[in-house]
Amino acid sequence: MKQGKTYLKKDDQVEVIAGKDKGRVGKVLRVLRDQDKAVVERINMIKRHTKPQEMNQQGQIVEKEAPIHVSNLQLICPECTKTGRIGKKILEDGTKVRFCKSCGESIESK
Repeated sequence: MKQGKTYLKKDDQVEVIAGKDKGRVGKVLRVLRDQDKAVVERINMIKRHTKPQEMNQQGQIVEKEAPIHVSNLQLICPECTKTGRIGKKILEDGTKVRFCKSCGESIESK
């Protein structure tokens, strides 16, 4: 399976643009680059039924975040606070940065 390039990084603010959580905003906890998915805080919650691990422990239902495909997420620009397309450019000193195509400002974490 061919994987695409993802523009997301850990701690980015994203908005869900498709699926059951459409319109919700969250912070990226983890990026799974080999699967083109990301785990977003309080988005795409699933229930996992766990068995007791010890004799005196009870089984329980644990709610946790499941990965969501990056095509269903859109990055929120910290400068203009809008969702939009993201570009990459190389600065004069040779560093690569992501920038917002609507306002032109850099998105890199401070």
